[in-house]
Amino acid sequence: MKKLLLILLCVPLIFSCGDGDKANKENKDEGTYTWDNGDKYVGEFKNNMHGQGTYTYANGDKYVGEFKDNLMHGQGTITFADGENYVGEFKDGMMHGQGTYTYANGDKYVGEGKGDKMHGEGTYTYADGTVKEGLWKEGEFIGEE
Repeated sequence: MKKLLLILLCVPLIFSCGDGDKANKENKDEGTYTWDNGDKYVGEFKNNMHGQGTYTYANGDKYVGEFKDNLMHGQGTITFADGENYVGEFKDGMMHGQGTYTYANGDKYVGEGKGDKMHGEGTYTYADGTVKEGLWKEGEFIGEE
């Protein structure tokens, strides 16, 4: 699942790359912060992005959900500019826990994930209706339950 893309997209969440007014994003309950590259965050702050918020990337990707210490963490939805999306749980900036990943070609994975990969029990349904259901390990189907 777009692991590399998600990692690259999370970099601005970890490091502020803009010349924005630091006082605007520190010790403030709610607000907006815009980076020089065009990325924008609107939401809650607790010395950083923490709580509910929306992070819109300059490339058109968008995350709406919970943040903890500048990372996607908790429930959220990330929608990619190419039409793919993930709705579910995040941990430390990665898709982790229960969720649904819908691919641009119509394929869909519903189940558990870990570290941005299908991991645990899940169902992968191809656009043509073919279904793989069972256990997944680090993105690979390992068999039926």
